[in-house]
Amino acid sequence: MPVITSISGIRGTIGGTIKDSLNPLDIVKFTTAYGNWVKTQTTAKPRVVVGRDARISGEMVDLLVTGTLMSMGIDVINIGLATTPTTEVAVIQEQADGGIILTASHNPKNWNALKLLNKNGEFLSKIDGEKIFETAKNIDSIEYSSVDDLGEIIKDREYVYKHIDLIKELPLVDIEAIKKANFKVAIDCINSVGAISVPHLLKELGVSQIYELNCVPNGEFAHNPEPLPENLTEISELVQKKGADIGFVVDPDVDRLAIINEDGTMFGEEYTLVAVSDYILQNKEGNTVSNLSSSRALADVTKNFGGEYFASAVGELNVVEKMKEVGAVIGGEGNGGIIYPELHYGRDALVGIALFLSHLAKSNLKTSELRKKYPEYQIIKLKKNIEGLDVDEILKMIEKDFSEFNPSTIDGVKIDFPEGWVHLRKSNTEPIIRIYAESKTKNDAEKLAQLIIDKI
Repeated sequence: MPVITSISGIRGTIGGTIKDSLNPLDIVKFTTAYGNWVKTQTTAKPRVVVGRDARISGEMVDLLVTGTLMSMGIDVINIGLATTPTTEVAVIQEQADGGIILTASHNPKNWNALKLLNKNGEFLSKIDGEKIFETAKNIDSIEYSSVDDLGEIIKDREYVYKHIDLIKELPLVDIEAIKKANFKVAIDCINSVGAISVPHLLKELGVSQIYELNCVPNGEFAHNPEPLPENLTEISELVQKKGADIGFVVDPDVDRLAIINEDGTMFGEEYTLVAVSDYILQNKEGNTVSNLSSSRALADVTKNFGGEYFASAVGELNVVEKMKEVGAVIGGEGNGGIIYPELHYGRDALVGIALFLSHLAKSNLKTSELRKKYPEYQIIKLKKNIEGLDVDEILKMIEKDFSEFNPSTIDGVKIDFPEGWVHLRKSNTEPIIRIYAESKTKNDAEKLAQLIIDKI
């Protein structure tokens, strides 16, 4: 698989020819370009945090990245096996000049990636990302440091625990309520860094009955690592077998959170953010943000508390920018990504678990009963092959044909109908249009999607 570059990182498969993989030459090249950018951001000796998930290729990639940064005179704070949000928190706590997370998120085990952070522990802006990608095309002129000016490596393997300590200090994380509820919790950590962080978090929150599944951090993913219902049958069975009150599932880098009801049914990835937002808004006035492809349920809940909901373009960076712009107290993405700015601006399944359990404990409801509190919507996600057609022209025509509904064009075209919505986005890698639709029922969502497909 050729290397894919975007503002969310540089990713590809490990192994194969130079043209068909994320190979050592690419890793050194992009790390060099990033290191060069970091050096333009400070007049002092730069410091960069490096953390990684438990992928089999992680140690190899870590050595290449760390060595390259040192060769450029950059000190490396290497935190070892760590979640993506932990690495983001470490950049802030260390007052570092940036960070690199070595993870391909929900991709299979043969993938890896470099996710690049700025000094705020956030993903790079589009402008900064483009500067780095441009530099990577012309690194022949970049100078590496002399032997007297090489960077140093500082190892700190405690950051997962420091991150959890910060979560425990949050005012809305109610440890006493969680202890009193005496929850039985099942977890699936996909044999990655969730295996280190999630059990420890639960114990620190006062949960004593924990049923672990795939909790060996060896990178051998036991199933497709994307936390979608079709991949979660084993944890669903475990919840029912053990009589657990709830099940939690994280992806390999622990920035997405899926929840299983006590009866083994899915809480719904779209509703992770909805439920946590409900809890935050009960205790704190403010606005919320999610991306255009996330459920309308968040807007409904926000309005119930007198707040205002805002939609951003798809992508964590875009959500964060909109959250800052409107002063949102909670935000995220409908894929189970919780962004709680009181801790940091990044998707964080660990803080999501702590806030959700606080909410559940205080509600005195079963997990499935809590889920029923929220407006019921169904989302479908389709692809339409449009090879040979002008995608931009199609999107303009759709916008024009549905102009009475004032379509949003900040990311493709999104049409808000009274009974639901349809969002169209073009792919940058395939000749397809992605079509997302939501309504009260799956059948109604399919009808809305078909309306657009017929137009195309």
